[in-house]
Amino acid sequence: MNEDIINKDNLPKHIAIIMDGNGRWAKQKGKLRVFGHEHGAKTVKKIVEACGSLGIENLTLYTFSTENWSRPKREVETLMRLLVSSLRKELSTLVKNNIKLKAIGSLDSLPSLAQKELMEVIEKTEKNSKMTLTLALSYGSREELKNAIVQISNKVKNNIISPDSIDESIINNHLYTHDLPDVDLLIRTSGECRISNFLLWQIAYAELYFTDTLWPDFTKEHLCEAIVNYQNRERRFGKTSEQLN
Repeated sequence: MNEDIINKDNLPKHIAIIMDGNGRWAKQKGKLRVFGHEHGAKTVKKIVEACGSLGIENLTLYTFSTENWSRPKREVETLMRLLVSSLRKELSTLVKNNIKLKAIGSLDSLPSLAQKELMEVIEKTEKNSKMTLTLALSYGSREELKNAIVQISNKVKNNIISPDSIDESIINNHLYTHDLPDVDLLIRTSGECRISNFLLWQIAYAELYFTDTLWPDFTKEHLCEAIVNYQNRERRFGKTSEQLN
């Protein structure tokens, strides 16, 4: 699909992607799962650059969930090594394309080397302004919401905020994504049609797009197709079509 048919005046301000299918892609080719993860990392670079060229302001990638820690130890270690090498390799690309890197999740759970590389890239790109790329690492939405509730409860207990003042903005301000807009378009690859504990609060009014394409095969053309699909939907936010028109 040609990107020329995309309406640049109606782009989603925030795209989130559940990058699924690396293991199945490798299995189809008779390879180990790590082969799929390596090719999935190449797809990440292509899609990040594609979003930047299209004018997408915010992109959040479900990189490693809290549940992923239960995978085989060798696979987890490989994913962490791949994270470190990708951060080192892609820093110059992020700088060149004016992309800011952020990370959300239980980052203290990551290996020390991964934390170190991550923080270095975040610091070196913090003044970039064309697009914000957020990696969800050791991330789980239920844990995020639980942490927000604990923080708010402690502030109520210490008379910092009143229970009567708690509204959506207060909750938003205690989430990992407090400085990001709500998700407009959520994409999941590989044919699975579930959210998998990803940004449950932030996708309340997101358009959901599921594709059978496995993540290593996901291209800029597939991305454009998802965006066009988004643009052809009527986003009512609880209103009627007549009210919108």
